[in-house]
Amino acid sequence: MSNHVKRLYAAVSVLTGHGDIKQRLIKAYEENLAVIDDDDLPIALKQAFADCRHKMSQVDPLNGEGRIRASVRKMSIAEADACAHKLLDLYSDIIRYEDSAQESLPLSIAEQVAVPPFLIKSTSH
Repeated sequence: MSNHVKRLYAAVSVLTGHGDIKQRLIKAYEENLAVIDDDDLPIALKQAFADCRHKMSQVDPLNGEGRIRASVRKMSIAEADACAHKLLDLYSDIIRYEDSAQESLPLSIAEQVAVPPFLIKSTSH
């Protein structure tokens, strides 16, 4: 699993925990998502992540609270909830993308096609 997938998983884990949605959103973003570089993400997901990043940092901070905290503080509960859902959608999209990018491997040895012995090249002469 790539680093950005792990970070998104950790963020979703925080979002599904206990406590106020705004506090969970701040913690999820500051501890896991703030360090993700847009260029590390698949092209299909860059815009969605950039939109989340913009939403989470659009308010100028007051009294040293930080841009993320200021932005989330200004959100309504419904906006914070929608932002959390957007992050969950982003995580599920990246999992689907990662799964489709991997080579399809057989689930068990029995599913592998056996090579008949007469087609195997002998190394002894």
